[in-house]
Amino acid sequence: MKFLVLHGPNLNLLGTREPGVYGAQTLDDINQSLEKLAAGFGCSLIFFQSNSEGELINAIQGASADCDGILMNPAAYTHTSIAIRDALTAVALPCVEVHLSNIHSRESFRHKSLTAPVAIGQICGFGRDSYLLGLRALFNHVKSA
Repeated sequence: MKFLVLHGPNLNLLGTREPGVYGAQTLDDINQSLEKLAAGFGCSLIFFQSNSEGELINAIQGASADCDGILMNPAAYTHTSIAIRDALTAVALPCVEVHLSNIHSRESFRHKSLTAPVAIGQICGFGRDSYLLGLRALFNHVKSA
């Protein structure tokens, strides 16, 4: 089993970007935690981060060739990108949307996700654990399908 882990814009700045909101862990810290969990499941991960909407869409489309699902933090594109939503729909891979912060307790413009309705679920507000919970949920979903 193989999953694409997709990190959206500005997540490359984790560890220094608004630590009060996003925590002190870096993107590499999160990826290492995911690798450890994935190893326990016997699955592999492909990591991709981009600040570019088009590159994220290309990664989603590419995942259809050899991935069983997508673990995704679309970051700010959560609230704005119909194109990412359409790419997720087009590839028809199970996807779990994750966020470090609780988007529902933040500014009102962050409350609506354009991508969550085409995901199998959304986990937010638990920092790094959002990713770990999301990977566990995605793995269990694919395993039981």
